[in-house]
Amino acid sequence: MAGALEGLRVVDLTMMLAGPFCTMLLADQGADVIKVEPVAGDGTRRMGPYPEGVDRRTTYGAYFQSINRGKRSIGIDLKSPAGKDTLRRLVKTADVLIENYRAGVMDNLGLSYEALREVNPKLVYAAIRGFGDPRSGESPYVDWPAYDVIAQAMGGMMGITGPKGSPTKIGPGVGDTLPAALTAVGILAAVFRANKTGEGQFVDVAMYDTILAFCERIIYQYSYTGGVPGPEGNAHPLLCPFGLFPVRDGLVAIACPMEQFWEPLARAMGRPDLIDDPGYRTNDARVAHNAEVVGLISAWTSTQTKAQMREHLGGRVPFGPVNDVRDIFGDPHVRARNMIVQVEHPGIDRPLAIAGTPIKMSATPGGVRARAPLLGEHTNEILAEIGYAPGEIESLKKTGAIS
Repeated sequence: MAGALEGLRVVDLTMMLAGPFCTMLLADQGADVIKVEPVAGDGTRRMGPYPEGVDRRTTYGAYFQSINRGKRSIGIDLKSPAGKDTLRRLVKTADVLIENYRAGVMDNLGLSYEALREVNPKLVYAAIRGFGDPRSGESPYVDWPAYDVIAQAMGGMMGITGPKGSPTKIGPGVGDTLPAALTAVGILAAVFRANKTGEGQFVDVAMYDTILAFCERIIYQYSYTGGVPGPEGNAHPLLCPFGLFPVRDGLVAIACPMEQFWEPLARAMGRPDLIDDPGYRTNDARVAHNAEVVGLISAWTSTQTKAQMREHLGGRVPFGPVNDVRDIFGDPHVRARNMIVQVEHPGIDRPLAIAGTPIKMSATPGGVRARAPLLGEHTNEILAEIGYAPGEIESLKKTGAIS
């Protein structure tokens, strides 16, 4: 079944996580994502883990597979005149170009937004950088390289995560994946406008900015009260109960800031007296007595198992067990929602699992449409589509301009 973005052509010059995750989201919805790699390939191809028994020289690792599924690959040397010309010809047929180089790299290659706009006025040019592009406001950190942990640290996320007094990095690479998701939104908004006006534009998303935006409450808390939020452990400074609680076989999450949930929780605990107690009846009251509330709930949950807690609270109170990946693989929700997908992996004769797409659409279901490509797997196909003759393609390969 065709995806909602069928017909959208995306030239993807990105590497590592943020950019490829963004274009993966578009590919999952049917966009034709052409992954333009250096002739030697995206360095993440060599990142593990690898399936046991494969020849690492002829395949790629799980990292690359996960975020480059459903794309086509062509290798182009963007430093060579012939490679630059190839990219320009590709851009003529594209709706979107996305890159995540440091600011100025594409400009120095003669492939800036302004230059490529001359080739295709409708082009939507998107950039993901640690501290944004000077076109939108020049950061004093514009030349600093950035990774997930840097964005989490500077954007405020680590400062409110972890045990009290101990800022902690969030496990998944949200400093990359959140900017990726917002860039996808920005791209689609710009394409919508371009289809109405015939005019493309520059889409600029900074990793720092994105993390700050997703930490929105720290801004108003400081502005409204002058207080500086810090790590709260597994609790929430404005909601109670809201966090993790011990059980005999692990931990569970419980969130009952609203009275409609506090009442069934209190009854499940065998403490109906807490329902109308003025010290516990409202969220504000419970926040004021946070330690007492957490202590009461923990004393009860520590006598229960996850299965017993499911029976007590499932469907009545916001509740869930703390899962590890083995639990996730066995969860019927994950199966029902097709959130673990089996894909082919070059070099072995059995499929392996990657995460599916959380975006579900009724008429044009998104999803994993194909495995990640081998380096240059689609070079001939892509160049033929934009008018190259077979002899021209072979000549470019011999000069090293493409792979």
